[in-house]
Amino acid sequence: MFGLDVRSVIVIAGIMSLMMSAALYFMKRNYPSSIEGLAEWAAAPAILFVAALLFGSRGRIPDSLSIVVANLLLFSGTALFYFGSQRFFGLRQSIRLWSGAILCVMPPLAWFAVAAPHHGMRVTITAGFMAVLSFTHARLILARGPRTFSTYFTGGALLALAVAQTLRFAESFQLPVSDGIFDNSSPGQGTYVSVYAFTILIATIGMILMATDRLRGELEHLATHDSLTGALNRRALIEACALELARCRRNQQVMSVLLLDLDHFKTVNDTHGHLVGDRVLVDFAERVRSLLRLPDRFGRFGGEEFVVLLPETPLDKARVVAERIRSDIELANGGLPKRTVSIGVTVSFPDDPDLDGLLTRADEALYRAKNGGRNSVETVALSAP
Repeated sequence: MFGLDVRSVIVIAGIMSLMMSAALYFMKRNYPSSIEGLAEWAAAPAILFVAALLFGSRGRIPDSLSIVVANLLLFSGTALFYFGSQRFFGLRQSIRLWSGAILCVMPPLAWFAVAAPHHGMRVTITAGFMAVLSFTHARLILARGPRTFSTYFTGGALLALAVAQTLRFAESFQLPVSDGIFDNSSPGQGTYVSVYAFTILIATIGMILMATDRLRGELEHLATHDSLTGALNRRALIEACALELARCRRNQQVMSVLLLDLDHFKTVNDTHGHLVGDRVLVDFAERVRSLLRLPDRFGRFGGEEFVVLLPETPLDKARVVAERIRSDIELANGGLPKRTVSIGVTVSFPDDPDLDGLLTRADEALYRAKNGGRNSVETVALSAP
């Protein structure tokens, strides 16, 4: 790698940046809009490609372009990567802060490039800025990202870049005035340039992996959750029930099931329209979820009918949960039509193979609640029929 001269490394790095930009651009066009930050991630390597062209033209174009403008683009592209990561994680972008920092470092950099050329001082400014920004970016990725390979891969690359720039910053105070990055008599120059080029490439690949992981997660969520309410869909609910029943049998525990049905929901649709009906369902689902424990499972079984799985919960405690849900829905308003819910409650038996038997008993209890005037909770007997 270090057998190449510095100019060749810069040009190769620029070409690779352009390729990464193209890959991220097509991802931006084809990935769902819910995955944010791809626009910034696609623009950043394109900016770095232009910076590489200017750096590589050193000695053939004015220093104001090959040093000043090139470093301005270098800082801007690297900061844009960071802004993309902030947006990817749903954070407010600190554009003013880092734009202000760039504006602060550019005048002295321009001075030591054109007015009073000094290679060591330019490296001090450039490496110092890049080290701080890279550490900040790595910290964001590792703190906010999920504990996955793509997170550690990207964060590790940015940390490596930060460490390399920190070492270069420390060395910069000993650099002479006249030497530059194309001084091939100094092997350290080629090392630092090559480390920067390939860590940026690795970090960009890591961002592609992070976006792919996010897409896979969204697709998995769509495959297992109801698109309107966010509750588990019928298939995922059946699978969750089978797993919980097996676990209850192993641990000699029971699982309670709540079958919930919004009362007179058809009247809501007929009177207020389906859009209001959808809002009622969404609000109902959010309220129910807020009253459940983390291990509990909540799913939409069809229309206005929902199911709650309560692992390791006996019938009496399940009834308490059901009453809490019923009273909360009865009192809820939020600008929506008044609504109530009827709930049937049952508990698992050791020989229950799947959700069907449980739902049959829960439906019997729900039928009693409906016939009893609705807005009520009914349970089945503790012993099997």
